[in-house]
Amino acid sequence: MAHKMTDEEWRAFVSHGTRTGKLATVRADGSPHVAPIWFVLDGDDVVFNTGRETVKGRNLTRDGRVALCVDDDRPPFDFVVLQGRARLSEDLDEVRAWATRIAARYMGEDRAAEFGARNGVPGELLVRVGIDKVLAQRAIAG
Repeated sequence: MAHKMTDEEWRAFVSHGTRTGKLATVRADGSPHVAPIWFVLDGDDVVFNTGRETVKGRNLTRDGRVALCVDDDRPPFDFVVLQGRARLSEDLDEVRAWATRIAARYMGEDRAAEFGARNGVPGELLVRVGIDKVLAQRAIAG
């Protein structure tokens, strides 16, 4: 039987391994745009990088509302949906530092600096999403 995850459970779930997030942003015409992202949690923020001129970068610059879904597609199926508003930074030191931290999660410590340097360049954004709402369910088919 499905049950709601506690704060500790959903934080551990979204931070486990290399689970990617599916980020939904709002296009100029109001329609949704969804893209996979690498991310980390930093307290009550979801943190990720994106290019300023990507679809999600342009969407976030215009309208900071987002939803992020992280799921386990294996039975009995778990998921977390986080909603909030994005704050953007182009401070290169900050962009590079977080790009390196995010890369360590997904590519390993041995390649983190390489990916941090690749993603910590002009034109990249650091995105911090303050989490306003959480929907987190475990064992929905249990």
